[in-house]
Amino acid sequence: MYVGRFLVVGPDGGAYRVSSRSFPNREISAREDALTVGPTADAPETDNPYVAYNCVRVVETPTGETAAFGNGSHVDPIAEKLELGYPARDALATSLLALDYEKDDYDTPRIAATVGDAGEAFVGTVREDALLVERVEEPTLVATYEKDTPEAFEFDASDAETAAREAYDLEFEHAVCAAGVARSEAGDGFETAIVNDD
Repeated sequence: MYVGRFLVVGPDGGAYRVSSRSFPNREISAREDALTVGPTADAPETDNPYVAYNCVRVVETPTGETAAFGNGSHVDPIAEKLELGYPARDALATSLLALDYEKDDYDTPRIAATVGDAGEAFVGTVREDALLVERVEEPTLVATYEKDTPEAFEFDASDAETAAREAYDLEFEHAVCAAGVARSEAGDGFETAIVNDD
């Protein structure tokens, strides 16, 4: 099954995976303040505005660190609102509503999630027909196609590296790259990890 880009989020972390038929020549790279999806060196040139973006940001909030992740440029305003002290639910809802679904040939939904230091997690999506933001109590998946409503999903990763690898290896079609994020074992924030195309 092809579900496009997707994320899985639980109270302690999650993962984001790029799955793509149209733009498979992409990878995730680590920057100082974000994990960024972008074209590989051999990728054909494109003017598509949805190909490159920050997919994971970990930010300092008034209550501790919070991780934000998703499938597009909305990750940045979510992270910025979290830094300003917005509750996670509000940061997701206002940013997803402001940017709306992607105006491409498929009206692709935007998906995003947050995980806070206190184990509070939320998932959100904006589609052509709905804006949904929900608190997460168990691992939850949302994708751009086929599974565009958040649903419970079996996902057992306990650290960022395992989360990225498990997401990349899921049997959904056309895996390109994946990122994982998890609360560090020391309890002092979050760790991240990357898996690029084997």
